[in-house]
Amino acid sequence: MRTRARLLGHPIHPMLIVFPLGLLATSLIFDVVHGVTENGAWSGIAYYLIGAGLIGGLLAAVFGLIDWLSIPKNTRAKRIGAYHGLVNVGVVGLFAISFALRDSAPLSPPVIAYVLSALGGAVALVGGWLGGELVDRMGVGVDDGAHLDAPSSLARAVKIPVRKS
Repeated sequence: MRTRARLLGHPIHPMLIVFPLGLLATSLIFDVVHGVTENGAWSGIAYYLIGAGLIGGLLAAVFGLIDWLSIPKNTRAKRIGAYHGLVNVGVVGLFAISFALRDSAPLSPPVIAYVLSALGGAVALVGGWLGGELVDRMGVGVDDGAHLDAPSSLARAVKIPVRKS
């Protein structure tokens, strides 16, 4: 099943997710650099990266929702898509709280802001895996012959008989 939200023949949601993921992941790296160097400018930059990542995440979510609404009901893909969306809303929520906590002192945010960002980064890995399960395992959004009830990639490998020529 191909996604309805396309630009020049390509699904929009996967095009957009690279921006928030890259921005938010880079903010984590800059927070670590701040911790190592004790130079608050790095956390200041992280603050702006998080802000941009939140905007990008919300924009990507709009197209993700459009894609999810087109997945047939009562399929594994619909369930995985719902988990994917909810997990990523959680990621945006964790980073949004971190962003808000940084607002009064971007160069020296409270420790909880770092903790929430790190937790958001870890949770983003789960959301990314779920998105990969949808696209890579099931072909959602990219293949007219998508297998919407494909088993999990974590399930035991099924032996496929080799055809003799």
